[in-house]
Amino acid sequence: MFVAMEVGSRRILHCNVTAHPTAQWTLQRREAIASDHPYQFLIDDRDSILSSELDEDMGSSFGLRVVRTPARSPQANAYCERLIGTVRRECLDFLIPLNERHLRKTLQSWVVHYNRGRPHASLGPGIPEPPPDRRLPKRQHERHRLPPDCEIRVVEILGGLHHEYWLNRGAA
Repeated sequence: MFVAMEVGSRRILHCNVTAHPTAQWTLQRREAIASDHPYQFLIDDRDSILSSELDEDMGSSFGLRVVRTPARSPQANAYCERLIGTVRRECLDFLIPLNERHLRKTLQSWVVHYNRGRPHASLGPGIPEPPPDRRLPKRQHERHRLPPDCEIRVVEILGGLHHEYWLNRGAA
């Protein structure tokens, strides 16, 4: 699995899987970085498929300083380690992927949920990409009462494994 995450917002920029990763396959990480990016660093682990030529390409093409984590030190890349653990706990522990395509489609659906619907405690709890149409109304004086013009809406994620809830204005 290849994952690119923006550390500050915890937003997953890119995610892909393959049964046979190669150095050529990892060139796709160029897709994760926009040409007008604000990033300064790229943190790489010491996987054998991440060659020094790829690091040089990222430095020369995007102006990024590539920082490689120390050998056998997963705590040095704690953000990514935590993300992979979250993928396993929230997504893959409940599914048996049938093939690479099935795993890719499942992860694509989960990444949208992770970025747009799942609260992150590290963000206080916030969402990396909060949609503009799902803003909560101002706090009410009476707790546990919906405003009269609102209703609770729900969307199932991964066939009901997760759910996203929000208030929808304009209900009659």
